[in-house]
Amino acid sequence: MKRIENYVAGAWTFGSGKEKQLFNAVNGEVVGVATAQGIDFGEVLTYARNVGGSALRKYTFHERGRMLKALAMYLNERKASYYELSYATGATKIDSWIDVDGGIGNLFAYASLRRQFPNESFYVDGEMAKLSKQGTFIGHHIMVPREGAAIHINAFNFPIWGMLEKIAVNLLAGMPAVVKPATITSYLTEIVVRDIIASGILPEGALQLICGSAEGILDHVMSQDVVTFTGSASTGRMLKSHPRIINESVHFNMEADSLNAAVLGRDAAPGTEEFDLFIKEVRKEVTVKCGQKCTAIRRVIVPQEYVEDVQIALGKAFGKTVVGNPRNESVRMGSLAAMSQRIDVLEKLELLKKESSIVFGDPSKAELIDASFEHGAFMSPILLLNSDPFNHTSTHEVEAFGPITTLMPYDHLDDAIALTKMGKGSLVCSITTHDDRIAKDFVIGSASHHGRILVLNRESAPESTGHGSPMPLLVHGGPGRAGGGEEMGGMRGVMHYLQRTAIQGSPTTLTAITNVFQYGAHQEEANPHLFRQHFEDLQIGHTVFTHKHTVSEADIVNFANVSGDNFYAHMDATSLEGTVFDRRVAHGYFVLSKAAGLFVDPKKGPVLLNYGLEEARFTKPVYPGMTIGVRFTVKEKVDQEKRTPEDIAKGIVKFLVDVYDETGETVALATILTMVKKRNQE
Repeated sequence: MKRIENYVAGAWTFGSGKEKQLFNAVNGEVVGVATAQGIDFGEVLTYARNVGGSALRKYTFHERGRMLKALAMYLNERKASYYELSYATGATKIDSWIDVDGGIGNLFAYASLRRQFPNESFYVDGEMAKLSKQGTFIGHHIMVPREGAAIHINAFNFPIWGMLEKIAVNLLAGMPAVVKPATITSYLTEIVVRDIIASGILPEGALQLICGSAEGILDHVMSQDVVTFTGSASTGRMLKSHPRIINESVHFNMEADSLNAAVLGRDAAPGTEEFDLFIKEVRKEVTVKCGQKCTAIRRVIVPQEYVEDVQIALGKAFGKTVVGNPRNESVRMGSLAAMSQRIDVLEKLELLKKESSIVFGDPSKAELIDASFEHGAFMSPILLLNSDPFNHTSTHEVEAFGPITTLMPYDHLDDAIALTKMGKGSLVCSITTHDDRIAKDFVIGSASHHGRILVLNRESAPESTGHGSPMPLLVHGGPGRAGGGEEMGGMRGVMHYLQRTAIQGSPTTLTAITNVFQYGAHQEEANPHLFRQHFEDLQIGHTVFTHKHTVSEADIVNFANVSGDNFYAHMDATSLEGTVFDRRVAHGYFVLSKAAGLFVDPKKGPVLLNYGLEEARFTKPVYPGMTIGVRFTVKEKVDQEKRTPEDIAKGIVKFLVDVYDETGETVALATILTMVKKRNQE
């Protein structure tokens, strides 16, 4: 019998205690056995912190991102075996696509996100804060990886995506992970981790796996650790209240199953494109993964006058859903993940039936293709009707984690909003409408109770990822019952694993610490000119102090002629009464254009191009007769990797353009982005 092993402290091992049998959800056959008894979880976490964490923190965000990209490509080449084993969880090929390709897609997404971070092991967050009158004492924020372990306690429904969507984030941040998948489907997680370890892409200790019970692991967490949980709200609350979590102030992120709702706008009447889209979306979210999605639609909220039409349409849609062995290409809904899950779903259904009636489906049987109701964890799609949802509240309190949803009516949009809120917080809500006024009123009125809101209509539908698909660069989580946490979310997610620290000091010192020039820091004169230097040679704070230019009225007139900008403040001195200007003022863009004429070295050199302008602002009017000069300073350097062997080796340099007048006071500030060659390209 196959042993589902754990990977801890650099070795594959099988526990020494009582074994748990894991079953094929389709035919009831034993897939393997798992146990983690006998493993010292304290040693596991210490190994993660001391070995994996120490190694990861030595890499920059860019290097860690390239690891994720290499890992995604490696797993993508081997995913056929994951699909094959995924059938045992009851998943169809489409279900597995969400789990397998969705998980690998998260790795790719976070690999690409590295470009939004510096090529450093730390991140400089936000803007400098001026803390003193003369600017010699300033503040900033930096973010560094926490020196602990990320402990991921995952649900059974997505054994691959659930792991990869989390580790992509903590690995990019520079923290190691200890992954605890739900035991009943851990056999699928295990084969992916085997490939990850075999690849040698990640440093040792960056990833460990526990397939059996991890009871007691939270007894060993420390203040630098991060614990994430995905699963039932009741289990999440129990873990969150663990004394060690509280006493050590451990960062805890919870994503709990919630009573997500789909609302039909009154404009989306039967016969409209939106009505058909709504029916299609509800059918999909009830049947994909056999309804075992934390984002599945549990409540269907429609205008009172459309209830019968929706009931009939959903009944027809569910009736066309072929249930059975997911290996059969005609099957559109497989089984639940285990017999124990079917028992739990049926128990919850009995609670719902006390206040709602079944209008489609039979929980005691299902017409199956190539499968047995006796040996497999199958169910028919079930549609319930709750005609009085404000008084019959079990619909908003009990979740049957399977292919079950409840239809209910509303009279006014405010009633629909109120019904969605009765779920006490959800991961996602959607509204199907082609009326943007309805969409706005609903979103603003209900956003406080939902982590994500999808607005579905004929315009968004062709490319919409749907109600149930959280995206890597958007937060996945929700308030209240949904756990109050946030996963993924692009840069926001990475920051869950970083410690934000305020730093204070002189601009020169903070420049040295952050590798970003802070306004007011010492500026050393560049020699040679900055445009004559390659990327590697440029030093933060090195500055070109340009020649000066006295602005004339002719400059203003000529710039107006060239640009077509004849705004009255530049061209009509008689119209300035009641404005902030004393007389005709130079165009702000003339000031920047003239600044470029002052700081640019025109000869061919390492600078390839200027491709952007950031944070441009004009701080003081420039009048004819005033003299301007430029302090042109290396502000920040961003290394770039070659996309192909033929690509030019280069980096991005951000230059601070500080335009000042004859008094030395700044009149304009901007950051320009330039692409600069590296030496080996000459």
